[in-house]
Amino acid sequence: MSMSISNTPGEIRALRILVADDHYVVREGLRLILEGEPDLALVGNAGDGATAVRLAGELAPDVVLMDLRMPGMDGLQAIEQIRQRWPQIAVVILTTYDDDELMLKGLRAGAAGYLLKDVERATLFHAIRAAVRGETLLPSSVLARLLEGTSRSRKQSGPVGKAVLTEREQAVLQAVASGARNKEIAVHLGISEPTVKTHLTNLYGKLNVDSRASAVAVGVELGLLSFARKSI
Repeated sequence: MSMSISNTPGEIRALRILVADDHYVVREGLRLILEGEPDLALVGNAGDGATAVRLAGELAPDVVLMDLRMPGMDGLQAIEQIRQRWPQIAVVILTTYDDDELMLKGLRAGAAGYLLKDVERATLFHAIRAAVRGETLLPSSVLARLLEGTSRSRKQSGPVGKAVLTEREQAVLQAVASGARNKEIAVHLGISEPTVKTHLTNLYGKLNVDSRASAVAVGVELGLLSFARKSI
C-alpha cells in the first residue's frame, strides 16, 4: 500500500527522499527506480557524508538512503549528525557491506534499517514507507544471524552486564525487534497503545537510546533478545 504525508486536510504530498552514495551510477539507478512510484520523490543526491548532512538540513527530506563507505565523512558519522540535528528524518542504510558489526553500529547511530544494494524494489519501497512510520526494518533472518553472532561472542568473552528491564519491557522490546508496530504490540500483550509507548520510553532510558532500531541494536549486544519469527 502506498504511503504519503498530508500537510493539511485534503493535501497529500509524496515522501521526500535524499540519496547519499559516492557512486554516480547508484544514485542514478535509484533516481530511475524512485521515479516509478508516485508517492516517493527524490529531492536530492549527495556523494559524501558531509554533503548528505548539509542537504538534510536544506531539503528536509523524510528519508535518507545512506551508503556507509564514502570519502571524507562516512555514512555512520553522517547518520549520527542527522539524527542529532533532525531526529524527525528517518535514515535507511543502503550498502554493499553485509557486515554484522557495521549493521549494529548503523542501528546504534540511529538508522531505521539496513538494506543491501541488491534488494528488490518492493522491499526498498516498503523500507522507505516503514521508516517514515517509525518502524524497525530488520528481517528475521538478519536478526537471527546477529543474535547468533553476539551469543557466540559473549560465550568467548564472558557475560556482559545487562540493563534491568521488567518482564513487560522485555516483551515490548522483543516485539519491536520482530518489526511489530505499537498497535500490534498492544493487541498482542493486551495493553493500550499509550501503555506500549510508556514501556518504550522506559526501556529507551534504561538502554540509553532514542529510537526503536538503536534499542534493538543494544538489545542484541546485551543479549536481551531471543530469536523468534514475527507472530504478531
